[in-house]
Amino acid sequence: MSALQIHQFPALNDNYGFVVRDQASGQVACIDTPDAERVTAALTAQGWGLDYILNTHWHPDHTGGNAALKDRYGCLIYGPEEVRKAAPLDHVLSGGDRFALGQTVFDVLDLTGHTLGHIGYCAPSENVAFVGDTLFALGCGRLFEGSASDMWGSLQGLLALDPQTTLYCAHEYTMSNLMFAESLGQFPALEARGADIRARRARGEPTVPMRLADEMTTNPFVVYPLRESGFAAQAAKFGEIRAAKDRF
Repeated sequence: MSALQIHQFPALNDNYGFVVRDQASGQVACIDTPDAERVTAALTAQGWGLDYILNTHWHPDHTGGNAALKDRYGCLIYGPEEVRKAAPLDHVLSGGDRFALGQTVFDVLDLTGHTLGHIGYCAPSENVAFVGDTLFALGCGRLFEGSASDMWGSLQGLLALDPQTTLYCAHEYTMSNLMFAESLGQFPALEARGADIRARRARGEPTVPMRLADEMTTNPFVVYPLRESGFAAQAAKFGEIRAAKDRF
């Protein structure tokens, strides 16, 4: 049995929320708070309380439930300093820090790009990572505050994880990402993944979480930059593809 229970649920228009429980201690955390009512409903359905909120970045669809959940559960809120622009925050985390949920230890990843200060939470013992709006299934986050070089550096950090890592991203954007990926050119791995994605969505199933290895072989924001030599050329190619997706 896994040492970390993960419960995923839909929220808002296309967000996913995640509540996680360390089996040994019974401690519970919520990764981002898209909607306080949906988070509360998920916790109630599991019979869990809430000890911590772990924010990935400051955007309101990730921090909007912070205040209400803190009022209800008395939980502590951890996340990047930038969260304070939008919501309550008790303790600041940044890349290189660690956070212990009972016996489950999360490495805090620097994922600057989508926003400044964006972070992720990776539990190596469980081979899982919560990546917010940095890497999506076949996609990546828009560059609202960071640069293409910032985001490419963050993606390289994710690519250094175990390829079998299960990634939990925060949005169901996969069909639009698939159509964009296919517009850049088909290849066997993408064709096979595209068929699986279409079948899942036809059944009303989520495409999140995803496996890092699949992003390494099919995600255009990874595949095409890695064909270039050197960080600068790779970041430039990433920036070209991100700009093309913005226009798509």
